[in-house]
Amino acid sequence: MPGWLEEKLFDQRIVLVRGQLTAEAATGIAAALLTLDSAGPAPVQLHLASQAGELGAVLSIIDVIDAMTAPVHAVVTSQAGGAVIALLAAAEHRAAYRHARFKLNEPRSTGVTGTADEVARAAGQHLRELEEVTLRLVEVSGQSRSRVEDDLSAGRSLTAQEALEYGLIDEIIGKA
Repeated sequence: MPGWLEEKLFDQRIVLVRGQLTAEAATGIAAALLTLDSAGPAPVQLHLASQAGELGAVLSIIDVIDAMTAPVHAVVTSQAGGAVIALLAAAEHRAAYRHARFKLNEPRSTGVTGTADEVARAAGQHLRELEEVTLRLVEVSGQSRSRVEDDLSAGRSLTAQEALEYGLIDEIIGKA
């Protein structure tokens, strides 16, 4: 995306999350959110168009959202899946365009190598982080924990209308 376009969106308090959400991308998104938060209390729009992301990267952005004084409004513009669904859940207001798609699936851990103890510690950390994602989804959706866990495990796909009924979003943007 051209730099001038991202600058125009930034001026409108819009931050884009698109493509695979890596730690490097998360650093830029977190910096943009912090900058907009310090610029004033008006809501910040977080536009999501990402099927997947690294769980640690997503959680680092969630930490920033939780610390912000300006409200964050998330909009799924095309698709959201994996760990990126947790970003949606972290927002104060959640919306999606009519043709947006959602994929409830467990975020994959990044490849861990090392000793058996190091791998075991990393697996434990991943399970704790996954539990945090699950609890956020339970909180915003109103679904039971077992249902959310089952849906994440099964890789359930949702349309915007189904996401609204599930409780993932508050509204659908656009004409029916």
